[in-house]
Amino acid sequence: MARPAMLSNGQLMVGLNEHGLINDFYYPFVGLENLTTSRSVHHKIGVWVDGAFSWVDDGSWNAEVKLENDALISNCSLINHELGINIETVDFVDPLRNGFIRRIKVTNICNNQRLVKLFMHQVFEISRGGRGDTAMFVPDENYILDYKGRCSLLCYGLNKETNAEFDQFCVGNYGIEGKEGTFKDAEDGELEGNAVEHGGVDSVVRFSLDLEANATGQVDYWLVAAASQYQCETINADYKKLGIDKIESSTRDWWHNWLSIGANKLHSVNPSYLNAVKKSMMTIKAHTDKRGGILASGDSSIFNYGRDYYCYCWPRDGAYAVWPLIRLGYTEEPKKFFEFCRDTLSHEGFLMHKYQPDRAIGSTWHPLIHNNRKELAIQEDETASVINMLGEYLKYSNDEEFVSSLYNTLIQPAANFMSKFIDEQTNLPHASYDLWEEKFASHTYTAALVCGALNTASDIARKLNYPDDEVRWKNAAERIKSGFELYYDHERQAYRKSLILMPDDNLNFDSTIDISSLYGVVMYTDEKLTTDNIVNTLSAIEQNISNLTSLGGVVRYENDWYMRNDENLPPNPWFVCTLWLAQIYIAMDMADKALPLMDWSLSHTLSGGIMSEQVHPLSGQPVGVAPLVWSHAELINTALDLVAYQHKSATKELFS
Repeated sequence: MARPAMLSNGQLMVGLNEHGLINDFYYPFVGLENLTTSRSVHHKIGVWVDGAFSWVDDGSWNAEVKLENDALISNCSLINHELGINIETVDFVDPLRNGFIRRIKVTNICNNQRLVKLFMHQVFEISRGGRGDTAMFVPDENYILDYKGRCSLLCYGLNKETNAEFDQFCVGNYGIEGKEGTFKDAEDGELEGNAVEHGGVDSVVRFSLDLEANATGQVDYWLVAAASQYQCETINADYKKLGIDKIESSTRDWWHNWLSIGANKLHSVNPSYLNAVKKSMMTIKAHTDKRGGILASGDSSIFNYGRDYYCYCWPRDGAYAVWPLIRLGYTEEPKKFFEFCRDTLSHEGFLMHKYQPDRAIGSTWHPLIHNNRKELAIQEDETASVINMLGEYLKYSNDEEFVSSLYNTLIQPAANFMSKFIDEQTNLPHASYDLWEEKFASHTYTAALVCGALNTASDIARKLNYPDDEVRWKNAAERIKSGFELYYDHERQAYRKSLILMPDDNLNFDSTIDISSLYGVVMYTDEKLTTDNIVNTLSAIEQNISNLTSLGGVVRYENDWYMRNDENLPPNPWFVCTLWLAQIYIAMDMADKALPLMDWSLSHTLSGGIMSEQVHPLSGQPVGVAPLVWSHAELINTALDLVAYQHKSATKELFS
């Protein structure tokens, strides 16, 4: 299941599913901890009217969830013609406080007056095992409190017209001792009022709306997260004092101001791309923790049929996520990300596979031995990606003071590591895992990024007056470039995926056509784009991994099996790969070929503008997590590349 809306303020992150229901609730880090029971039921919304009850996800409602274009605010539309009820919500996370707010408009679309009862269900799992949590009703302030240790969650709401609070509540056990959950108590329209429970817990509150024919009532509902009950009460008091109208207005202002940082560059973006670009920018921001970690995806649904989440900070994904922000003039997010990488860099100078948002090392499937030899469980391109992006940051911001502050703690140790992690026989980077996290070898893509990173580090050393480092890293880059011909397969006339030096000193080649091989060479090395090696590899990509079905799109590499469920079908197209091919076309002065790929990407987003990792090769339905931050980053980069290409073309015409 995709997440059509991921709402966040850098500390609290809320993911809504296709019915507009809370499926993910992360606090106190973006991506950590998920306080909802992701393997089980989500929070629910129910309606009782005329003696009938319905949950909005029971199949009788038409639902649509969309993101707004100019603020990280979602709009959910739910309509049940049988009940004669329409629900419209405006949902957002407060940028200044850890509160998730839903403004719920309920419309009676029948021609007679009716009493409508709206039920809001909360189910949190603060403790990892779903045991030891407490939920209780607090009578003085009329709210529900969930807590465990240093995590407190407060639920409150008001009828906007009458200022009435919820009129009934119930707290109970969820998912233990044979109990489904307290939400079942709502289905007769009345709540029993149990005031406290512990273990696995959930709660329901009720708002009663007396609605004339075709009239609308509104409930403002919110969830607050904090380290203590007192802190929750402070935020709750702010909301009641200021009013939700003001909180919504200030939220819109905050996002308008944030988007305005990139306004000058966005002004030149094709108008047909602009809303998608802004939504992509906000999706990246939503996945950026205020302490620097950038999440690959907040969509936890993959956990229901897989072993783990995408709720980690891959240095590569983070580097690609900040690239468009750097190009648009943002500095806060890139600087925090580079500091995150500085703090997680190993003492040997490399970055690990992935990290949690709190900087702890994430899970891995990379072993520490290969062919009975001790090896590093890393993807070297991740270390290189960060140094390359640091060079981009310096180019766009001219912030030498910040870059200088990272020289001894990030740039120098990383560049020294990469300059030494080279096989003597090939002059190419020693084997590590590829960017797709599958194969242990010396990869064309990785070598290209390492070559680029060493040149970038050398340039930074020159600017900061470290001549010895400048020469050493430049020489290492040239050494790697000297071995690059080994990556080219003259028989297939294309860059290989990889090679590996075997224990007997022979080379084992993998000549699979992989989009990343060409992308790495084009974007990170100084090889002329008109060489036969590049032109021929582009042709091989077009013939072997592009447009494999009438749906279109570009796959990662030949015979890719990841999330491919039918051996009779070709691999799934990826947004990243499709947009990478578009960027290659632009770089090679073939922008006319890039435009259909950009249009393809836009046409296969979810209705609200969210991009998944992959799509099914026949149906075009999303496959994998959605959103994938990397997909959104490449959409922005491609749009910006088109702007730069148009500017370059206009300049050529002016001076021709």
